[in-house]
Amino acid sequence: MSPHRILISDPTLRDGNHAIRHQLSVEQIERYAAAAERARIDILEVGHGNGLGASSSLLGLARESDTRMLEAARKQCRTTKLGIHFIPGLGKSRDLESAIEIGVDVFRIASHCTEANTTRRYIEQVKRSGRTAYGVLMMSHMADTETLCEQALLMQGYGADGIVLMDSAGFSTPDLVEEKVTRLKDALRVAIGFHAHNNLGLAVANSLIALECGATMVDGCAKGFGAGAGNTQLETLVAVLERQNYAIGTSFKLIVELVATAEAMITKETPQITCSHIASGLYGLFSGYVPHIQRIAEKLSIDPFELCERLAARKLVAGQEDIIIEEAYRLAELQAAAAIKKAS
Repeated sequence: MSPHRILISDPTLRDGNHAIRHQLSVEQIERYAAAAERARIDILEVGHGNGLGASSSLLGLARESDTRMLEAARKQCRTTKLGIHFIPGLGKSRDLESAIEIGVDVFRIASHCTEANTTRRYIEQVKRSGRTAYGVLMMSHMADTETLCEQALLMQGYGADGIVLMDSAGFSTPDLVEEKVTRLKDALRVAIGFHAHNNLGLAVANSLIALECGATMVDGCAKGFGAGAGNTQLETLVAVLERQNYAIGTSFKLIVELVATAEAMITKETPQITCSHIASGLYGLFSGYVPHIQRIAEKLSIDPFELCERLAARKLVAGQEDIIIEEAYRLAELQAAAAIKKAS
């Protein structure tokens, strides 16, 4: 058990936005943020599923602007810190400036796990404003332990207050989490966080292993509300942390009330781990790609699992939705050609 106070970051209003195609309303954000404040959540992450500045026809148009979402949450968060996710290229410096003016407290500056160098100017920009900046390594399963360590050290050198490993595809198993978090703990002087997806049903287990190995921040969404098979289920995570006597700022009793709010105004269903989600985890594909793969596979009458295999071979990462379409049509052409050949 960690001797440190464990921070719980709740991305229900950001990663959860993936689950409803980025259609969270200002009213939903206000009500959930108020409930998160009452539940004493440490950090509440808000925005488009892909982060600040990501609303687009390619990635999905959000119902509300970044400004409206953040202002709505800011009004409700007093002790709970307001956080955002930011991917260079999707978001711009002016988006960060706007978020700083609104009063965002915590900035998670993210890159693909081998591209930490793209985050430097943005981490430095946030630090100049006096706010907290975390470096985030997405799709962390796609880099070996030493590469992750090198990338994390770069972010630390840019001034990051901590490094968050994202298991964006729900690919990791406890042994992989143990190896990577232990190595980062030995190498870094800043805090370590862990963000899990539940494609293989291991999100809570992986989060606990991360804490045992030295992480001091974990993510969890109400009812697991998030991309694909969902994120670590917040209520389950808090219940286990409480039973294990981890020092946390909330409690299971408080979280029950938060989840009731989520059920009443966001979703009554806990994300299900379908075969498609399991395939996404096994192939190491970003969890948010599952609905895109299912839709295009149905439209073109192709095998979604064969499409997953082809996308994995191309080492697809978040933000490359156009390649899903490209590979789907390529697979459909191959299948049509094979059918013609067989008929002849």
